[in-house]
Amino acid sequence: MEFTAEELWARVLEMMRGQLQEQTYRTWLSGTVAQSLTESEILIEVPSDFHVEWIEGRFGGLLAEALQQLLGRPLEVIFRSTEEASPLAIPAIEVVSPTVPAVRAAEATASVPRPALNERYVFDRFVVGNNNELAAAACRAVAESPGRVYNPLFLYGGVGLGKTHLMHAIGNAIHGSDPTRRISYVPAEEFTNDLVASIQAGTMAEFRRRYRQMDLLLVDDIQFLKGKEATQEEFFHTFNALHDARKQIVVTSDRPPRDISGLAARLVSRFEWGMVADIKPPDYETRLAILLKQAVHDHLTLEPDVLDFIARSCTSSVRELEGAVIKLLAYSSLTNQEITVELARTGLKGTFGSTPPPGAARLSPGRIREIVARRFDVREEALSSKRRTRDLTVPRQVAMYLIKDLLEYSLVQIGNLFGGRDHSTVIHSIRKVEEALATDDEFFRMLEDVRDEINRPE
Repeated sequence: MEFTAEELWARVLEMMRGQLQEQTYRTWLSGTVAQSLTESEILIEVPSDFHVEWIEGRFGGLLAEALQQLLGRPLEVIFRSTEEASPLAIPAIEVVSPTVPAVRAAEATASVPRPALNERYVFDRFVVGNNNELAAAACRAVAESPGRVYNPLFLYGGVGLGKTHLMHAIGNAIHGSDPTRRISYVPAEEFTNDLVASIQAGTMAEFRRRYRQMDLLLVDDIQFLKGKEATQEEFFHTFNALHDARKQIVVTSDRPPRDISGLAARLVSRFEWGMVADIKPPDYETRLAILLKQAVHDHLTLEPDVLDFIARSCTSSVRELEGAVIKLLAYSSLTNQEITVELARTGLKGTFGSTPPPGAARLSPGRIREIVARRFDVREEALSSKRRTRDLTVPRQVAMYLIKDLLEYSLVQIGNLFGGRDHSTVIHSIRKVEEALATDDEFFRMLEDVRDEINRPE
């Protein structure tokens, strides 16, 4: 029997739907589309690069078996992400003799190598919230007028908050508007290694020419230059050469310029010439928006309550959020279970807060009690007293809830922290907070503010 690519793949998907759990099928295979079929292979487009890796690794054997069962012979399955340019549809192009300027422009473009940028890191995929609004606006301004505003642009913040994403987004935007622009993205550590290799090889002239001819220089994690005097000296002169030529410089760090110990004062001064913008950990609303955007871009199916659980639990960084989604999808597929809040609680146990970024707050019962007491304007020691007045009951319940939620202390441990209360009292307190969160929007916002303050770097 002869099949078209679409007919054959539809049969395969029908077979897979009968073998896989429904959530797994919807997440990984429902968005796949057959594009072409030959005697030896079938080409399948999938929503993202991550889908390519996962489907090949987990379902490649099943799909090959299904195809052989239908055709009576083996057929290779080729997966391609729709994020790549498709060579299948070739538009009709009117051929005209190029003008001399057009030829020169084409030659100029061909002579400029494509910058080493992550093409997924663009402004459209970056979620703007209260924590990063200034930084995002500054980056867009730089992308629109490189070398004219905010030069240099210095972004700082903790690990996984989006500094590198914004840096690449600037590069991608400038490259997209003018492919002849020379753009270099380099981590500070790589800049140092490049310098050392050039000194050893006696090619310093070429090293300087390469960096100082750039239209846009993006240097990530500049704090790695601390204590490296020769590298700082070379970067200082590179900075001056680019700045004097009105070329754009963008730098990131995990802290503001003045807080980088071992960094030359003249470099600190130059970093502060332009715009210094910080990126803080995202609040609840921003975390939820990030998850929703990730689901849309990667064509993932996740229920609202699952997204809400991840957004509430993962508070330290964007990278941790994205990693949690990938880990949860993998856990669901491996255990062949529907993704629910309970599955998320089990599959992601130990994920949140296990490796806090440098500078992040050290979570402890004492810190939680202190911040809750300050927020409700009561004395911290009063939370452990026997008094049951409302002005103490509510903050006591909130503190118990947060210690359970953020630190996963046992009920007995929590009771001991509050004057030796028994576990039934702790359970009652936690349930009261959960009920209030579900019905009282103002209480919900208040608790999220408290949670954000607890997780904020000290």
